[in-house]
This record gives sequence, structure tokens and C-alpha cells, in this order.
Amino acid sequence: MSPAARVGVPAILCLLLAGALLGAEADFSAVRHGAVGDGKTLCTQAIQKAIDACAAAGGGRVSLPAGTFLSGTIYLKSRVTLALEEGCTLLGSPNLADYPENVPAIRSYTDNYVTRSLIAGEDLERVAVVGRGTIDGNGGAFRRKEYLTRPYVIRLVNCREVLVGGLTLRNSPMWMQHYLACRGVTIRGITVWNHVSYNNDGLDIDGCRDVIISGCRLDSDDDALCLKSTLGLPCENVAVTNCLLSSHCNAFKMGTESNGGFRNITFSNSVITLPVGSKANYGRARGLAGIALEIVDGGRLENVAISSIVIEGVTSPLFMRLGNRARPFQKDMPKPAAGTLRNVKLSAIVATGVSKTGCAIAGLPGHEIEDVSLTDIYLSFQGGGTSDEAARAVPENPEKYPDCTMFGELPAYGLYVRHARGIRLTNVRLATEKGDMRPALVCDDVENLSVDGLEAAWSAGAASMLRFTQVRGATVRGCRPGAPAATFLRLENAATRGVLLMANDFRGVGKVFEAAPDVAEDTLAEQGNLAPAKP
Repeated sequence: MSPAARVGVPAILCLLLAGALLGAEADFSAVRHGAVGDGKTLCTQAIQKAIDACAAAGGGRVSLPAGTFLSGTIYLKSRVTLALEEGCTLLGSPNLADYPENVPAIRSYTDNYVTRSLIAGEDLERVAVVGRGTIDGNGGAFRRKEYLTRPYVIRLVNCREVLVGGLTLRNSPMWMQHYLACRGVTIRGITVWNHVSYNNDGLDIDGCRDVIISGCRLDSDDDALCLKSTLGLPCENVAVTNCLLSSHCNAFKMGTESNGGFRNITFSNSVITLPVGSKANYGRARGLAGIALEIVDGGRLENVAISSIVIEGVTSPLFMRLGNRARPFQKDMPKPAAGTLRNVKLSAIVATGVSKTGCAIAGLPGHEIEDVSLTDIYLSFQGGGTSDEAARAVPENPEKYPDCTMFGELPAYGLYVRHARGIRLTNVRLATEKGDMRPALVCDDVENLSVDGLEAAWSAGAASMLRFTQVRGATVRGCRPGAPAATFLRLENAATRGVLLMANDFRGVGKVFEAAPDVAEDTLAEQGNLAPAKP
């Protein structure tokens, strides 16, 4: 006898009905509460009534069907899912009065930026905004630079178990979405296009914990995917994967605000390109950094792993900065002490079509960047650097706003490393599209340096392929440079010491090394190298 026959059809129907009543989400239609999808009728109250009714019933789903629904601020409630069906557009009102000010209980530096948003929520749990529909912030109606007059599209503060998925988000007056001091955030499968106004970030995660971002396409004028800490809480336990990022500023960034710091972050299996079909408003046509890691307002950046990233067309593929802007996040607070930046692993990164600027890994005297490894990296630069640029002094700029152009054209066409400790380069290849008179690698005030298997382009007339200044304790091994008229390594400054060249094939260079007059004779040692061929 079948299970159905044993139980009986009426019994099965009862079980199914009970399951529908107890297990399925209740569905509350905003249209049934008065919303009209004509793009002209203001639907704020109708949508809010549906959300409130859903919350009063213990939670469920508030749906918006196909159509264009004009709205001001709507407030999410706990255990409510706002679902935009395919063909639906939630359109932000062009009237600032339709966005009441909301100053959250948790204070942060973003209080200076924005107090309004199209979708708002604070102190909530189990909230979601999902669907195949579109949210359009109508940012063209707020095209002005003044803060506090341009709403976000989504802002959630101190919420738990947040899901945003499947949607298309367009045209914010300000940042597209801001998640502040939230825990358990999942952002998946969203498409963002944000090029209509100033400060058009794609996605900002601020002082949040336990965050997963996957399968997203973010195309923005300002930073595409930005981790921030504009308060005393760190961004920690964040996993970003399988994303496509484009920006006229930075594609993937930690900072600029860094008060609470960043810990336990992964970024993997993603592609970074320059924006196509948009004009730069706030940034520059080709964007700034592909990957930017910045600590300038105190805080700790540590335990970061970035892998399997393809980058094309940016100004600089990699920028790391430990500075000391020291901006407090509230008035009357003391300035924060200089932060720390350490334990960063970058691997399997390919970057092509980037500018001549080069990549900086730059700390400050007495505040070094620590324990950074670059493994299996290929970076191809525009080239064209001059001998004057190779010799130029780079300013410290400790308080300057950080971005990859802050030092000007770097004295290395590839990697410029200053004020750092524990830097390891393994299987790094540096190339140029045209000749460049600058060294491939310049290290200044670096301790405990390891260079293993470096392959670097060299141009006729360049002074050297590598330059070490104030480098203490360095091992260069497994390199096979092909530059028959070049010097492989130049040593400068009396503080340079403890440099070992080991197991390198120098048959393809003109000269292994040269040293400035103030460098001690015993600074460099060689072991197991193949010597240059005699002329």
C-alpha cells in the first residue's frame, strides 16, 4: 500500500494546508495597500503600510509587481522581505522633503555625509531586499556636491542577518548602499550602475562583521566596493568572491576611513576593469587603483588574503598605504595614533594595460608596513618613465589623502617599497609596453626583504634593474635577468647591509651590482650565482 493510501488524501491535504500556514512566508502586496505603479503617484505611505502590516503579522514578504513606484523613505522592519518582481522599478522621489532625516544611535563619521536614504533600517534582524527588479535612486535630481542634501539608496545600521540579492541598483544621489555596524550581511547577485552624481560608490561595508559578497557586478564613478571603518568598530570576517568591478576611482578598497580597522578579509576570483560607457564625474577616466589597502586614521589592517584577480586598464593595480591623517570620527575626540598594516598575502594576480605610475607599498618612518607577500604576480605597465623620474625624491606626505597618485610618478616602474619590513616577492614578473628608464623594483628603508624568481623588463640606458637604499637584511635568489648592458642591482646609503645574492643566473647581465661610495664593502655577499659572461 502506498504512503498516500495509508494516510488518506484528506489527511494529506490537511498536512499541506498546515505547511502553507506555518512554513510559508506571508505575502503582503504593496498594491493592495494602495501603491500605484505609474511612476507619478507618490507611493511612500502605501509601501510603508504593507511593510508595517507584514511586521505586525510576525514577518513575511512585501511584494512590488511590475511597474514604476515613486517613493520617498521607506523603513524596513524585522523579519520582513521587500521583494521587487521582474519589471518593477522602485524610483526615488526627486523631492528632498520626501526623505526625513534619520540620525542613528550609533555615531560615525558618516554623520557628516548623509542622514537620508530611500530604504532605511536600524536595529533590525532578518531583513531582506531581493528580487529581479530595479531600484533607481533618481540621482540626477540631486546633482550637487553638498553633503547632507543627497540621500543614499539603501542604508542599514546595526542590523543582524541582512540579505540583499538579485536586484539592479542604479543612479544614487550619493553612495549606493551603506551597511553600518551590521552583523551577518549577505550581498549576492546584484548589479550596480552608479554614474549620475558625485560620491557615487557602488557598495560600502562599514564597521560590519561576518559579511559575504558574491556574484556581484559593480560599476561606479567613485569606489566600486569599499570596506570602511568610520567608527570604532572594525570590518572583520569579510569574504568577497566572484565579482566584476569597474570604477573611475578605486575598484576594491579598504579605507580611506580606517578608525576601527580591517581584519580577516578575503577577496578572490574576481575581475577588475575600467568602466565602459560612462564619463568620469568624480574620478578619472581610467580609474585609480585596482586594489587599494589604506590605514590613515589609526586602526589595524591585518590578516588579508587576495587571490586570483585579473585587472585591466587601471592607473595602478596595487596601492598600499600606512599614513597618519589621524582624523577622529567624532568631534572632541583625540586624534588616533598611527595604525598598523600587516599580514597581507597577494597571489595569482594578473594586471595589464595599467599606467606608468607604478605600485607603491609605502609606510612611514617608525610605522612600517609589515609581512606582505606577493606570489605568482604578473604586472604589465605602460612604461615611458624617464631617468629624472628614476632619480626623483618621493615626499613622505604623512597627512595627505591617500590614493595611488599621491606620490606622483614613482621612481620604479613596477614596485616602489618604502618603510616596510618582512616583504616577500616570489615569482613576480614585471613588464612594460614601451621603454622605461626607471628600475623595476626600488626598496627604501626596508628590513627583511626576500626576492625569489623575479623577472623584470629592462630598457637600454636604465641605470639598474633593482635599487636598494637603506635595505637591511635582503636575499635575492633564483633570478635570471636578461639585460646584457645593464647593472642588476644598485646599492645606496650607508645603512644598507646584509644583502645576499644566491643561486641567480647572471650570465645575461653586464654587471651584477654597483655600490655608492658610502656603502660598506662587506654589505653584499654572493653564493652559488652564475657570473656574467666575459665580454
